Amino acid sequence: MRVGLTYNLKHGEPEEGQDPPSTNREAQAEWDDQSTIDAVITVLRERHEVVPIDAAEDPFNALRQSRPDIVFNIAEGANGPCREGHIPSILEYLNIPYTASDPLTLSLCLDKSRAKEILGYHNLPTPRFQVSAGDGFKPNGLRFPLMVKPLFEGSSIGIRDDSLVANPDDLARRISWVTERFRQPALIEEFLAGREFTVAILGNGEDARVLPIVEIRFDSLPAGVNPIYSYEAKWIWDQSSNPLQIFECPARIDAGLRAEIERICLGAYRTMRCRDWCRIDVRLDGGNRPHILELNPLPGILPRPEDNSCLPKAARAAGMSYNELINKVLDIACRRYGMH
Repeated sequence: MRVGLTYNLKHGEPEEGQDPPSTNREAQAEWDDQSTIDAVITVLRERHEVVPIDAAEDPFNALRQSRPDIVFNIAEGANGPCREGHIPSILEYLNIPYTASDPLTLSLCLDKSRAKEILGYHNLPTPRFQVSAGDGFKPNGLRFPLMVKPLFEGSSIGIRDDSLVANPDDLARRISWVTERFRQPALIEEFLAGREFTVAILGNGEDARVLPIVEIRFDSLPAGVNPIYSYEAKWIWDQSSNPLQIFECPARIDAGLRAEIERICLGAYRTMRCRDWCRIDVRLDGGNRPHILELNPLPGILPRPEDNSCLPKAARAAGMSYNELINKVLDIACRRYGMH
């Protein structure tokens, strides 16, 4: 079978530990480095002919000319709040099957406010929030402390240690920083003080299953910082040459909490019509009740254990190698299309 691989490649990576991060590095945080792309190509070539396609280099004509049987899509896109849907939209236009979610689901999940509105309508718990496009915001009804983050970003982009604010003055400054730096609205969300988890899901419909839950252990962060998975924690303090011991998988939680986390995550996965795979971030409130923070239907898949990539980490805890994970996702998508 001819399998296309669509991706966005990082360029010009700085030295490890550069601080503060360059704007260029931050803009590319969601993209994949060459080692990840090479790893996925190597796995797919075990069983298939592979056609690599850089999403930044005329993907429409590359896909139209190569006509793969199916595309393994990990392209995050470059511009706009619907950027994750660009490649799937091209694939649907060309009538080429592909892995993972469709353009609508990808765009809705990237817009954190729209995703939270849908989850709330379906009685799936998520922290209370509001959206601000700039000056004059009043947190009517929201209780401090509050998290302030860009509305349309992933990979902890725009989430700094000081994104957690405790008073109106800091809130106003943080909203201004987000809207000016990222040229998009800010999401203002009530901060939940409990433990945080990330939950990997594979499959479709009734066959969708939760992999072992990963806990983010904030006690591994430098002393005095806030207990959030910030850009600093993800990209500066945690390096493959000296990884933080920030994740625990399987998470040590009781059966009741595990069942509730699985219930709301599978509910969110199906409500948002995610396909094939997804990673969902969850945090507990003061009463140990889990709430959904956001859905990541194009999850990161760094291949090396020392890179601390959560979905491969959960797969390994479930007894799946990296190769098995990639092939499993392709097989799930093929079954969805009726391909054998």
